[in-house]
Amino acid sequence: MPELEAEVINPLGLHARAAAKVVRAVAGFDADVAIVRVADGGRANAKDILSILSLAVTVGSRVIITADGPEAESALAAVSELFTAGFGEIDKGS
Repeated sequence: MPELEAEVINPLGLHARAAAKVVRAVAGFDADVAIVRVADGGRANAKDILSILSLAVTVGSRVIITADGPEAESALAAVSELFTAGFGEIDKGS
């Protein structure tokens, strides 16, 4: 099962807007995607916004994103882009 580790770099962490972006990013893929908090193993279904929000992931937290299914690699790539871009919340001018 492919996976990747990422750090939450956006100032507000995985709040509602960021979580919604994750759900939209993975919804169309034929893959089961999960987000796991490295600190304690808390796990969320990445296609369920309430599940993601229940993790209460804050800035600086590390997570592992796993995917299983025919489109697992593509789903991971989509989520990886979001985390790398700070969910579009990072001010590039600073």
